Amino acid sequence: MAKFFGTPAGVKVGQFFIDRRALHEALVHRPPQAGISGTKLEGSDSIVISGGYVDDEDNGDYIIYTGHGGKDPNSSRQIADQSREATGNAGLITSHAVALPVRVVRGKHKSSAFAPPAGFVYSGLYLVTQWWMEQGRDGFQIIRFRLERIDEQVPIEPRSLNLPDPEFATTFVSRRIRDSQLAREVKKLYDYSCQVCDQAIPTSNNSFYAEGAHVRPLGRPHLGDDALTNILCLCPNHHSQFDLGGLVLTDDMEAIETRTMTPIASLSFRKHHVVEASNAGYHRALWLGTRGLSSDMRVLQPSA
Repeated sequence: MAKFFGTPAGVKVGQFFIDRRALHEALVHRPPQAGISGTKLEGSDSIVISGGYVDDEDNGDYIIYTGHGGKDPNSSRQIADQSREATGNAGLITSHAVALPVRVVRGKHKSSAFAPPAGFVYSGLYLVTQWWMEQGRDGFQIIRFRLERIDEQVPIEPRSLNLPDPEFATTFVSRRIRDSQLAREVKKLYDYSCQVCDQAIPTSNNSFYAEGAHVRPLGRPHLGDDALTNILCLCPNHHSQFDLGGLVLTDDMEAIETRTMTPIASLSFRKHHVVEASNAGYHRALWLGTRGLSSDMRVLQPSA
């Protein structure tokens, strides 16, 4: 059966389900055991958050969700690295890239105030707004996904504990574009020309368009600064490529395509503007794991 993206007919936010079989029959979450329903080709249509991974964070309207794989079957501890090619992880990555809504189901567990006392509860539709790699609490590489609840749904309970992340400005897309005063300043400094390709996009009113890209992402858990030293002026293509991990920067501000790990450009800089190497290093580590901690091209090159 092809995947269905959205809330199934007859299902309501806050609806209780006694077990996995009931979730399956209602088409809310079809896998009998897996926490992620999805494939790389189709995307992910649903997840269950039930305390199975120690790195999960449930903040109600936004979730920091750990991908699957590498876990000890007899406990919640990680004993191996996770892979972005694993079926469920690849599905959530596809959902991020094409902005597919993901059904979120919460199961009983002690670490979430939003979990039901028993069984499962349907919490509505979320978007995957970020994903990255990092070292988990047990010392292994894990894949993390930030999911944010789509607006105009029935609120989830308890509302008093559902605290928004003030670092994020909400827009209804798969990645966030926060056009702060500083981002506008950077774009004007470069005459709306991309620092990677030097292209400016003309519009119908004789002006030009570009986007302010934060190198270290804003919002939890990254907590990047909304500062000149953390913002680039990019065209929409290179902004998307940068946010989706297809492009990283060395400490010398050379743009590297991650598929082939080859340099494609040396970023241009004007006047007083600089980007801190620590921000570039943080961004590299999100997509390259421990390899990204070094900007040495001999380290970054893929294995033969």
